[in-house]
Amino acid sequence: MKKLFTILFTFSTLIVSAQQIISKVWVPDLGNGKYKNPVIDADYSDPDVVRVGDDFYLVASSFDAVPGLPILHSKDLVNWTIISHALKTQLPFEHFSKTQHGNGVWAPAIRFHNGEFYIYYPDPDFGIYLTKAKNAAGPWSEPILVEKGKGLIDPCPLWDEDGKAYLVHAYAGSRAGVKSIIVVKKMNATGDKVIDEGKLVYDGHELDPTIEGPKFYKRNGFYYIFAPAGGVSTGWQLVLRSKNIYGPYERKVVMNQGKSPINGPHQGAWVNTPAGENWFLHFQDKNAYGRVVHLQPMKWINNWPVIGIDADGDGIGEPVLTYKKPLVSKPIALSTPAESDEFNGINLGLQWQWQANPSATWSFLNPSTGSLRLYSVKISDSAKNYWEVPNLLLQKFPTEKFTVTTKLNFTPNTKLENEKSGLIVTGLSYANLAVKSKKDGIYLVYTTCKNADKGKAEDEKVLVKISKSQIYLRVKVSEGAKCQFSYSLNGDEFIEVNDVFQAEPGKWIGAKVGLFCVREQQTNDSGYADFDWFTIDQ
Repeated sequence: MKKLFTILFTFSTLIVSAQQIISKVWVPDLGNGKYKNPVIDADYSDPDVVRVGDDFYLVASSFDAVPGLPILHSKDLVNWTIISHALKTQLPFEHFSKTQHGNGVWAPAIRFHNGEFYIYYPDPDFGIYLTKAKNAAGPWSEPILVEKGKGLIDPCPLWDEDGKAYLVHAYAGSRAGVKSIIVVKKMNATGDKVIDEGKLVYDGHELDPTIEGPKFYKRNGFYYIFAPAGGVSTGWQLVLRSKNIYGPYERKVVMNQGKSPINGPHQGAWVNTPAGENWFLHFQDKNAYGRVVHLQPMKWINNWPVIGIDADGDGIGEPVLTYKKPLVSKPIALSTPAESDEFNGINLGLQWQWQANPSATWSFLNPSTGSLRLYSVKISDSAKNYWEVPNLLLQKFPTEKFTVTTKLNFTPNTKLENEKSGLIVTGLSYANLAVKSKKDGIYLVYTTCKNADKGKAEDEKVLVKISKSQIYLRVKVSEGAKCQFSYSLNGDEFIEVNDVFQAEPGKWIGAKVGLFCVREQQTNDSGYADFDWFTIDQ
């Protein structure tokens, strides 16, 4: 028995060590054959999933963040890693060279067809795009505009048995002037062009307001449209079915909050496993934390899905908090989306995104020193605050409670004044702790900006003048997204700022945390800040 225990322990240790970095703040795999929700406690909103063999691939909306369309991989739907982004930049390039909060990539769909991955994604201001790849890790093709138009959102393809291709999508009322309706359109055989005006197949105005995010499937002769309705934070999961692709469609609510603590459980993807199990991934809106990803068991009863657990037998499931893991053929290594970064490579970690299409002059990764250098970039004369600053390097909040610490060395341009670099938490309002150059030296400053999205001015407080350029900055995020900033000159003793900042969501996204380096003046060279590491811990 002792020998068997030793073998099992060694085997489990090897499984865990196969993944380089496991989150120290949220691991959904409970290690006992069960998992806890959320399986991704970060803002990967509007998830869609496809299985190819034994592998699962998840894509999520990314709005204005660059790179966009994150691709995550899993072997068991519980342990996920980021493997790629389908969009290295956003199109049109010049348009997205400026901040475009809430615009850009809305709810995408990923499918595997004819040996290739297809991602259809909407830009509500330009239309529906398609990008393809032989390998989910890339490279991904230059996006093709499948249909031009305003307010066309949340597309999903379906290739029928006869080879015909269709696209289902919804409408954004802000651009199209109508919402709460679902349309089905024909595409050409290659799936890269819509070829008719489509047919409206469902009107949700009476029973299912704000129906959107449709996902298209076919099973047992039925066409199914899985769609969320009722609003982001309060909605329910709807399924429509018909024997005819154009309807009429029957309607059934298959999951809602019920008596569970999970608000608005909806919008996501049905996927089956090689073992024949059915599962559903969806989001939950958590305000400042964004829309996190849950995994629900799913079963079919009388050709209708039931998602979650139907405790009262009414055919409507409720979300689970813990459940047995999906059945897989062999043990799966613990893995979580990347968070901390030692900056030891030549590329930024896949967890990082800019607020707009980046320039090569914004940053430099030096593997010989294991550091990230951010060059100061001049703030636009028209910018009222950092809401309009494109070169903020940010990542999602990884869970509800965590601590970020970074070490930086600041080298300002001595010909300039008011260069500034530091640690920031940002959303509709933001706060940052930073070093700032003045004529007589370097100062530590704490800045807040309430209602930044409305163009409000910053409130900057000088904390202390520092005699050396090296400093450690920290922010501790506690329950309710309350942020306590602190600093240290030696890396051991941290002094708290006399303020607790309440983080807020951004435009359709959760709050983010990250780094920046900016200046107010233009000259022939910039100062810079070298970040040695960026760690996320308890």
